[in-house]
Amino acid sequence: MPVPLYTQTVVALVWDFDRTLIPGNMQDPIFAAYDVDPSVFWAEVDGLVEYYARQGVRIQRDIAYLGHLLTYVREGIFKDLTNERLHELGAELTAAPGMPEFLVESRRRINEIPEFAAEGITVEHYIVSTGILPMIEGSVFADHVDGIWANTLIETPAPAGYLDQLPVASAPSAVSHLGYAIDNTAKTRALFEINKGINRNSTVDVNARIGEEERRVPLRHMIYIADGPSDVPCFSILNQNGGKTLGVYTLAPVDNHRQVKQLQEQGRIQGMAEADFRPGKAAYLWLMDSIEQIGYEIVEARRQVVASFPNAPGHA
Repeated sequence: MPVPLYTQTVVALVWDFDRTLIPGNMQDPIFAAYDVDPSVFWAEVDGLVEYYARQGVRIQRDIAYLGHLLTYVREGIFKDLTNERLHELGAELTAAPGMPEFLVESRRRINEIPEFAAEGITVEHYIVSTGILPMIEGSVFADHVDGIWANTLIETPAPAGYLDQLPVASAPSAVSHLGYAIDNTAKTRALFEINKGINRNSTVDVNARIGEEERRVPLRHMIYIADGPSDVPCFSILNQNGGKTLGVYTLAPVDNHRQVKQLQEQGRIQGMAEADFRPGKAAYLWLMDSIEQIGYEIVEARRQVVASFPNAPGHA
């Protein structure tokens, strides 16, 4: 029998960003920096699907705001908005209560449980967002997570014929093109990249046929934490495959309690709590209990494997 590629001892928490790890929208510091009314911008974004449909053009609703953001850059409203500037604005984001301390505490707590330490069980944290990567990388979360999936923006696109030209470093300039795009459905791809270990081993293809026992993080060892209907595809995958799902809500600056409650009533999430991750709060307790539950399931599964080994024959 071939040696397993992975030991499957990782518990992975996968986090949405807006109204989950932060109370509001990550784009708010951009609007503040350029004195733009966010309600006007988002109202325009909400009308884009219909606007382009009248021209016979289909667009992706989930990431339509990115194209409009680039329009604001092109028209000089978001003048000189570079990736470096986005990184700086990310540092202005306010974390949800109890964050990022919870990310540190969850790892420490697992390490202190003797059975888990003996089996090498660890906790990993990932962010999967339809937001902007350099802003997340500039936030307080960057040093506490094991990977980030989010949209990227290009400053200077490759020119025609660039393959025949010597590479020349370009000076920083305003973002102008969309690079990597992740919409609500594409978030599920991130789950499978974590599942198959592609984020740790790039030689593995996300579409490769890999047996469940060979995957780095089984879906049943994952917990997905998010705030809204846009996360239903990820909620569904984990619900169907033994993982755990927590819907979180905020009361300010936006009250989305009813929206998350509807997800619970529809059976799309297993738990529901306010996005407050301080010790003793519902989200803290639910997540810590879920992490430990998965940990003990891993311990028990490994004990059963050992128990299945045949004993050596004894002396007559």
